[in-house]
Amino acid sequence: MSLLTSVVLGLIQGVSEFLPISSSGHLAIAEYLLGEAGIGTPPDFFDVLLHLGTLAAVFAAYWEEIKAMVRELFLGVGDLVHRTTPTPLPPARRMIFLIIVGTLPLFAVLPLKDWIEGLSDNIYVVAGALLVTGCLLFASDRVRRGRKAERSATMLDVLLVGIAQAVATCPGLSRSGTTISAGCCLGFERKFAVRYSFLMSIPAVLGANILTLRDAVKTGVVWAEVPVYLAGVLVAALVGYACIRLLKMIADKGKFGWFAYYCWAAGLLTLIFVFVNNATA
Repeated sequence: MSLLTSVVLGLIQGVSEFLPISSSGHLAIAEYLLGEAGIGTPPDFFDVLLHLGTLAAVFAAYWEEIKAMVRELFLGVGDLVHRTTPTPLPPARRMIFLIIVGTLPLFAVLPLKDWIEGLSDNIYVVAGALLVTGCLLFASDRVRRGRKAERSATMLDVLLVGIAQAVATCPGLSRSGTTISAGCCLGFERKFAVRYSFLMSIPAVLGANILTLRDAVKTGVVWAEVPVYLAGVLVAALVGYACIRLLKMIADKGKFGWFAYYCWAAGLLTLIFVFVNNATA
């Protein structure tokens, strides 16, 4: 892999992982275009590293919230031992439970992991899923603004958001776009919908990468190319952090629908390109 390819894919990952436009869809399209250009498909190990790079961006952007949750985790264990659990729970401690419940639906898609990953090879599915993502984002801007946050969101609310996250494992469906849209439709305050979506991504991304890393190591890692991979990872982390900050500002204005037009354009242009390419092949 060339340094330029690594940097370009890192840029795509950093932008599309957090902006609600589907990182899996854009990487699948990029890999399709690279294949058509004779450059080849990026290794699975590089894909794992890219996702870890953007995960580092989440930790950097939400470090105070994560630190508070870690602290409350230990305090919660102590309260359980001494039977002194406060009522109501502190917001950071309740957020831990919300994230756990929201992550549970992902276990239901584990048996379908290989089949879902195989969908990324079907460019028609990817393009169609981008069109669906656009519809979800368009709808999220037109629901009544909610007020639910850590203290008022119910376990059923976050379970439904978790189901949305499980569905969004389909390549081309934006994980952040789908979960934020689901949260908005369930009455979440928009800033909370964004924050919950990103914090909920931590166990999801970690779990997915542990599974993918195992398969990537089995297929073999070209260690000599790792320095080139790391350049892309650095770009993904820096760009990802900037995009998280950008989405926070956009959440204030409630303009997620702006990205709907982009997803529609990306999906349609991809379909047109594939049809033309197949017609002239």
